[in-house]
Amino acid sequence: MQQQSDTSTSAMIVVKLEEQDSVKSFDCGDDDLNDFILHESPLYRKEKLAVTYVLKEADDLANEHIKAFFSLSNDRISISDFDSKTKYNRFSRRFNNHKRLKSYPAAKIGRLAVHASAKGMNIGSMLLNFIKRYFTADNKTGCRFITVDAYAAAIPFYLRNGFVPLNEEDADEPTRLLYFDLNDLDED
Repeated sequence: MQQQSDTSTSAMIVVKLEEQDSVKSFDCGDDDLNDFILHESPLYRKEKLAVTYVLKEADDLANEHIKAFFSLSNDRISISDFDSKTKYNRFSRRFNNHKRLKSYPAAKIGRLAVHASAKGMNIGSMLLNFIKRYFTADNKTGCRFITVDAYAAAIPFYLRNGFVPLNEEDADEPTRLLYFDLNDLDED
């Protein structure tokens, strides 16, 4: 996946980190997120648990000035996770009993971070829009939702970007499961 993105300073691209790629430095102000991109992301890729993408300047071949990154993996949302009166439970009834949906396919944002020097440039929202478009363009995999286990401090950011809590069970936890319905993009 390589896509041009416009920022105020220079041409930016999103590229998938390959096995041989490494990120030598990154600081978003969160040790856990920094450790992931600097050390753990190659292991997640090797074990086929998540794929990491970076936002960088188009001419930065050595990945020296990463502006942001995100990792994606597969996920699902079970119908039982939704309130019984939601449109998702009503939708599953459209199928024959033996083909009735028990869950919906989703993509999970495992990590998303913006370098401290790029904060305030709307890069996080731009990346969320990029991810949403990635899964809706040509409907590559039949993905209905984007999910994220958001840190409490990041919940307002995700809410501003159209994500909603899946249920109230984790309302007071350090992370909260949020989702975005990709069908909402069709309604715009």
